[in-house]
Amino acid sequence: MRRVLISGASIAGPALAYWLRRYGFEVTVVERARGLRPGGQAIDVRGPAIEVVRRMGVLEEVRRRSTDLRGMSVVGENGEELSTTTDRTASGGDVGGPDVEILRDDLAAILAGAGEAEYVFGDAIASLEQDAGEVRVVFDSGARRTFDLVVGADGVHSSTRRMVFGPEEDHLRHLGSYLAVWTVPNFLGLDRWEVVYPMSGDLWGAMVMSVRGNREARVYVGFDADAPPAAFLPPEVSEQKRLVATRFAHAGWELPRLLKHLEDAPDFHFDALAQIHLDAWSRGRVALVGDAGYCGSPASGQGTSTALVGAYVLAGELARAGGDHAAAFAAYERELRGYVTGNQALALVNQARRRGQDETGEAALPQSPREVVDAYPLKDY
Repeated sequence: MRRVLISGASIAGPALAYWLRRYGFEVTVVERARGLRPGGQAIDVRGPAIEVVRRMGVLEEVRRRSTDLRGMSVVGENGEELSTTTDRTASGGDVGGPDVEILRDDLAAILAGAGEAEYVFGDAIASLEQDAGEVRVVFDSGARRTFDLVVGADGVHSSTRRMVFGPEEDHLRHLGSYLAVWTVPNFLGLDRWEVVYPMSGDLWGAMVMSVRGNREARVYVGFDADAPPAAFLPPEVSEQKRLVATRFAHAGWELPRLLKHLEDAPDFHFDALAQIHLDAWSRGRVALVGDAGYCGSPASGQGTSTALVGAYVLAGELARAGGDHAAAFAAYERELRGYVTGNQALALVNQARRRGQDETGEAALPQSPREVVDAYPLKDY
């Protein structure tokens, strides 16, 4: 069981590749994009995930490339400052705490550079067949290869999951909101600072943070919509940009200027806040890790940490099982299921708080979701 194909090169994929290579597996990572994908939101490495990146030997590099924000302001429609703090930020939590906020693409580059796996860019799994002895994979390029195991690390809309576990709508739970992220020049002159412009009703408003030594800024806008992604999300990026611009066409503050950069933004990302729920994270010789198997949604603030911990545990259990992938996959799920449940419940709590509703999700666990997540004991493998 030494030849492993991983689909996806964002966070979970490169992290899993690192650990599997460390345990002596032959690893290939295939990524549909022609390189590591640019853009994406600022993400957080928290709790046990801090220890995972420390054990990978990249914690100092992760800290060095953090967003390093000093604080945040809340502004009104005309730009008037309503509040300011240097204690915390809306995106990263406590300033100066142990957690690390870093851009998704920066973390992906660090993780991919840490290992020695084979990376194949500009290709993807077109089909796969498995039996008791192997998995036969046909790629979009027409190449055919055989592996002992395949792992889907290709995100909430995982094509690997769809091939093996069935249609996305069978597993995706829409949380009733959408989030868009893109990069703009730092024309606001923010200095390691974050600005939040809240709105009312279905529109959340906007958040802007300076990144990469204040050379650029990342913009976030969100809104509520009950329609599920299959019915709501346009397939073309240009149509997605038009939808976002239309929703915020009458917004105040600096949103008109921020929206002008939508058309040319090469790293625009727009998607639903959604979760993935599966009864099992493996079938035969195919397993899932990270958002592909158990996305908690950005509302949890824990997607990156869950991916890092999941990759660490999956690789560790495969190494410990000595070739018995069925035993390894079962142990992986037993070990991680409670942690995943806590993170998904935390997303429901955060969504309810934002809407001023009852904190749905608290009653589902013997502890609060935050206690479950923070108390997770990371194994030694």
